[in-house]
Amino acid sequence: MKTSAERLAVLGCAGLVAVTVAGCGSVTDAVKGDSGKSITMGTAQLTGTLDPATSYDSGSWLVMRNTFQSLLTFPAAASTPSPDAAQSCEFTGGEATEYHCTLRPGQKFSNGHPLTAADVVFSIERTKKINDENGPVSLLSSVKSVEAKGDNEVLFHLSAPDATLPAKLATPAGAIVDHQVYPADKALPNDKQVGSGPYRIDSVENAGKQVGKVVLSPNDKYGGEAKLRNTKFTVRYFDKADDLKAALDKGDVDLTDNSLEPNTAAQIRSDQQGGKTDLQVTEGDSNDTRSLVFNTKDAVGGNPAVRQAAAQLMDRKALARDVFARTVQPLYAMVPAGVTGHTTAFFDRYGEQDVAKAKKILTDAKVQTPVKLNLTWSRSRAGANEAETLKKQLETGGLFQVTVQQEPDWEAYKKGWADGKYQAYVIGWFADYPDPDNYIAPLLVNGGAYHHGWDDPRISGKLVPDGLKQADRSAAAAGYGQIQQIEAESVPLIPLYQNKAFYAARSYVTGVESTVDTTGFFRFWEISRSGK
Repeated sequence: MKTSAERLAVLGCAGLVAVTVAGCGSVTDAVKGDSGKSITMGTAQLTGTLDPATSYDSGSWLVMRNTFQSLLTFPAAASTPSPDAAQSCEFTGGEATEYHCTLRPGQKFSNGHPLTAADVVFSIERTKKINDENGPVSLLSSVKSVEAKGDNEVLFHLSAPDATLPAKLATPAGAIVDHQVYPADKALPNDKQVGSGPYRIDSVENAGKQVGKVVLSPNDKYGGEAKLRNTKFTVRYFDKADDLKAALDKGDVDLTDNSLEPNTAAQIRSDQQGGKTDLQVTEGDSNDTRSLVFNTKDAVGGNPAVRQAAAQLMDRKALARDVFARTVQPLYAMVPAGVTGHTTAFFDRYGEQDVAKAKKILTDAKVQTPVKLNLTWSRSRAGANEAETLKKQLETGGLFQVTVQQEPDWEAYKKGWADGKYQAYVIGWFADYPDPDNYIAPLLVNGGAYHHGWDDPRISGKLVPDGLKQADRSAAAAGYGQIQQIEAESVPLIPLYQNKAFYAARSYVTGVESTVDTTGFFRFWEISRSGK
């Protein structure tokens, strides 16, 4: 992970086999260099609920990661989790089927209630019981049962080896809630949320069915290691990226997340370099990817030669340059750069765009050209320009005839791909945690989350299960590399690009460079404002 500033060093982080806290500091340091005014962050990542059991979107997780503790967390720039509410965690036995954690002593929720092993058990069981279709319950599917051993020890029993469980527990799927406050079988209202993280929620304002604004203040009961550099933090949600940019220009927000339209972010960066604006842009890698997906149950998308020819016609460099103003980088495999197991499987197999090779693939398979293909999209930071560029690339050489259609309703779009309504469609993937499995199993096994209908028993029956037995995640990289080679040959989906992160801020905002990394965890406590 690289940003415009040197990354923070991660000290004392053990691997997934055992993670133990070392050198715990004081709860918080004195806030230095902060004017005392609230820092307001704007985002276009919308959400409707802030309950950990019912929320599985980037808009809610942005807040949850700062208001709830999990047993583990991802330190800055880390690829493996470290203890948070836990003091230590480790797999026990020969395979990754039992996971034991010991809690830090004296942890409390923001309401003063003690945080105990009973709360951890309740939180996991509650998410599984509620089983909300829009919640993170799928991340806990390997948990067969969880038990408290006294007040400070928790033991997870897994139905199958799952070396990624520590990473999953480090997400809001593992958020610990107060069993004395939360109902066991339904969501708690947004303004009633109680966590043990660095911040507490002071108020929530709704905008229709969506959250409009969340106001946070330091949690004086927090017992973790975060050192807060501000005394109040506000998150505002915007329907459109243009509205977010207007609020930034007017000073209604102090900084943005990675929600700006790519050309806007690129222009701010250019103006900053030319001394034409007091806005500043912090740039870094992210773990968000985007792919062109095929419905392999469809007569057209079901032909491997059609998919391989499409892969041969992709010009990712042009897409990154001409559509996204270099705010994305070409991606040639399922696992992105910066994550263990990253390869360039598609480049190795197909190289650059080559019409002659694409034509030969279709000719050898006796596929009549032009291949008529419907390409559907719903949301894109670049608007219609992304889909139109993909259409142009596919139609190079007259091998395809592409019809582009937009489904503006996101819920209808999800239902459309689930029902097999589309032939080819463009979708982004926001990883839950920086592990290669999170880019493989959810997207490839048994048709994947995007219901492309493709499955390879070498992947689902052996390579993925074998990878989940490897508590040492670096040792699992070879297997995930093999998976990516198999996927590049069959092409149920074509990786297109990996987003870069562009966080824009007013000149008086500091600390952004300390929190932009591939963990997907934006740490509010790193941000401060000075002078204004």
